Amino acid sequence: MARPEKVAAVEEIKDKMGRAKVVVLADFSGISVLKFANLRRALSKEGSECKVFKNKLIAIATKEEKLEGLADLLSGSTALIFGYEDEIAAPKLLAKLAKDIKELKIKGGIIAGKVVGPEGVKEIATLPSFEELLAKLMGSMKSPISGFVNVASGPIRGFITALDQVAKQKA
Repeated sequence: MARPEKVAAVEEIKDKMGRAKVVVLADFSGISVLKFANLRRALSKEGSECKVFKNKLIAIATKEEKLEGLADLLSGSTALIFGYEDEIAAPKLLAKLAKDIKELKIKGGIIAGKVVGPEGVKEIATLPSFEELLAKLMGSMKSPISGFVNVASGPIRGFITALDQVAKQKA
């Protein structure tokens, strides 16, 4: 029979995976406590959470959630990074921190309900953020309107310039 604290941990993992938009698995072995605390703090500022669970409990939770292929990623020290607000923020920050912290290795993740390897997580990390995409969309929507306004105001601008020249000649 399973101990209550293990059952609670499995339920916590399932709950967090259900609420998260993205889950990244990372190997943190060899990282100092200070660097790991800084990593958690940086993730917290991005609306993400870093938790460490036993691999066996993660495997049980993912088996119950029917996530195939995640068991292959569960070896060594595993930290689960849950991105609650943005699908791109946590992978982007982890990829950046992995360059600074050589011991941090991205194992893979769960993105849109699918298990991906480390390459998939790094590919997501290269995407622009939601705000950047929205700014590009608004810029491309504004461009034709601005062009139309400039073209439509051209004849009026020309008429005013002609009136100004006539006024200068008469003066």
